[in-house]
Amino acid sequence: MNCLIIDDNPIARKVLSHFIDDLDFLTVAGACESIMEATNILNSKKIDLLLLDIELPRMSGLDMLRTIPDLPLVILITSNAEYAVAAFEYNVVDFLLKPIKEDRFLKAIYRAKDIFENNTKELEAGKEYFFIKEKGASAKVMMDDILYIQALGDYVNIHTASRKYTIHYSISAIEKKLPASLFMRVHRSYIIAIDKIDSVEEGTAFIYQTPVPVGDSQRAALMKRINML
Repeated sequence: MNCLIIDDNPIARKVLSHFIDDLDFLTVAGACESIMEATNILNSKKIDLLLLDIELPRMSGLDMLRTIPDLPLVILITSNAEYAVAAFEYNVVDFLLKPIKEDRFLKAIYRAKDIFENNTKELEAGKEYFFIKEKGASAKVMMDDILYIQALGDYVNIHTASRKYTIHYSISAIEKKLPASLFMRVHRSYIIAIDKIDSVEEGTAFIYQTPVPVGDSQRAALMKRINML
């Protein structure tokens, strides 16, 4: 697992890195002091877990959870216990109070590890279908039934013609599991099934009459994929 530490206190970053040094399943992929710096790293590296301080300059950790889609697993860190209730509204893995004790830190990390490994097992793509875990049972989703996939915070909605599945998974991770010949990431929050497109109008693709936004950087690539004459 790749971990990104976000804390404006250099001593706190050093302590967290020290805790992680002895864990063979976790690697510090970066350590930064602001959300802006963290966003640049997230755009350039595969990050599985954020160790996110709430009280940051300019933009807080909670601001990041509210405004940036498709975040990896998150463990929130703060010196103010009053943030705890607000923190869990964002489905974070855990909430750590400074000064962080190593045993409490390890408990949170192993919880994140369990979630990460379960997510990996839950979405094992095959050529025609994959299984997801839903309400304690494994549900089979046929690849051909998928219309589009939408990111929703720490979750994704998998839309089919008959129903919607909601799983705790990032859209970047699910994109890697899907065959590129059938699906395309057209927006930071959307993946669509190419053969399910009814029409494309400016910055919108319509799938079964449902509008799906297409990002400016993906528009030309999408038009090539649909064999535009």
